[in-house]
Amino acid sequence: MKRYLATVSFVLALTAAVTSCGQAPAGDGSLPKAAIIDQLYLLEPNPAFIAGATQELESGGFKVDLWQGDNITVDFYRGLPERGYKLIVFRVHSGILLEMAGEKVTPLKTTYLFTGETYTTTRYVSEQLSDRVSNAMMAESYPLVFAVNSEFIRKDSRGNFAHTVILAMGCESSYLDDMAAAFIDKGASVYVGWSTMVSLEYVDTATLDLLGNLRTGNMTVAQGIARTMTEVGYDPYFQTYLKHYPPESGGRTIKELIQ
Repeated sequence: MKRYLATVSFVLALTAAVTSCGQAPAGDGSLPKAAIIDQLYLLEPNPAFIAGATQELESGGFKVDLWQGDNITVDFYRGLPERGYKLIVFRVHSGILLEMAGEKVTPLKTTYLFTGETYTTTRYVSEQLSDRVSNAMMAESYPLVFAVNSEFIRKDSRGNFAHTVILAMGCESSYLDDMAAAFIDKGASVYVGWSTMVSLEYVDTATLDLLGNLRTGNMTVAQGIARTMTEVGYDPYFQTYLKHYPPESGGRTIKELIQ
């Protein structure tokens, strides 16, 4: 039985083979910290998005750290809760694991976040054997990379998120609730993601719009999502829409959620 990890970049389906800077400064503690985790930088850099997202976050009172490319590793995800971020934007490939028996393909109930770390069978052996870490393909011409799933976030990441707002902007990041539940179990206050696959040009535009809505006035998460879906519309290729978890977080503002 064959397993592989599926995701989408632009409108092209990408599958995994089982089958997207340096250390950030610690900050002075005077402002809440936010992170932009840009794994897509490896193949689809978008400096305009980074500049726009940074401006939105700084205007919202955050000190912003940027992480890009191959510095996003399995161990980076492992230590992420300890970094003290109050808001994290994941501009990363993500997807669900598929199981293939003959011509039958069955989605398994687990979601993965891609790293920028080149895959090898000799690293993270116990995590691979326990299916918390997998290999993943971003493009046929690019080496396989590692990807971590919701059980890795729940069991292997160190420490806890301090009422962190999670914006998971990759494909199928909220197709299932497992990744959202893992982040909430680790102390995050809200997880926002996409209902299914999403095209890259659309998601960058929608994410900037969402950040603008959430930092403006006292707009709640649910109000910010609703306005983005009205202003930007659904993904033109996949009719994807934003979801938040847990449901009760929708009635709170970012300021309230990070307290």
